[in-house]
Amino acid sequence: MPAPDDVQRSLEELRQRALDRAADLQRAFDALVEATEGSNVDDEHDPEGTTIAFERSQLTAALDRAAVEVAEVDRALDRLAAATYGRCEVCGEAIPTARLAARPTATRCLTCADLPA
Repeated sequence: MPAPDDVQRSLEELRQRALDRAADLQRAFDALVEATEGSNVDDEHDPEGTTIAFERSQLTAALDRAAVEVAEVDRALDRLAAATYGRCEVCGEAIPTARLAARPTATRCLTCADLPA
């Protein structure tokens, strides 16, 4: 496993990217709301494109995902500080480095990943 400082730096960069993405999404959501405020456009019956409700739903889902990602990284940083990062929360065995490289917020080894939460 990489050095704790390298892991922390990597997790903090991942967290910042998620925060930046959330800020961009929030600006897009706010712009959509502002653009449609006071509008009486009947987009629900417009065969030419997506509805405003659909666009809002897509942006809301992406914002929710970014918030979940930040929370997952925060928990990974907490585990790093507690010296439990890289250990499976189910069996206690080391999570393979390749898995952590692919999914730095992983809390389970591959064997335990398929078990119900």
